[in-house]
Amino acid sequence: MNDTVSLLDQPDTIVAVVGANDHPAKYGNIIYRDLRDKGIAVRAVNPYRETVAGDPCWHSVGDLPEPPTIVNIVVPPKRTLEVLAECSRLGLRTVWIQPGAADDEVRRFVAEHGFDAIVDACIMVPPISPTR
Repeated sequence: MNDTVSLLDQPDTIVAVVGANDHPAKYGNIIYRDLRDKGIAVRAVNPYRETVAGDPCWHSVGDLPEPPTIVNIVVPPKRTLEVLAECSRLGLRTVWIQPGAADDEVRRFVAEHGFDAIVDACIMVPPISPTR
């Protein structure tokens, strides 16, 4: 976990926000804008959108112009499993799964496929490790 959290402070980090949208009350919007406002390079991923917050939006993680450092997932668990399968195929190992985007099946998939994952923690309020 320490390595994943510290990636947010690296200038070359790119965070793909899967589930990004423009609905003011939805976390896909709140998280996308929060990270962007903090100066983190973000990429919106949503198969139903062409733009998010005026930025380009890609339909899948595999469509991104460059591989993201962290794939942040803000979708229901069934869709999370699909995103994780795609990440696994693409060799993307670092994922941050927002509260509500995981269930037992998602947690099992993450463990069985060796992801470097933070699960059920909000990326806007990173967990603090005992060594920090």
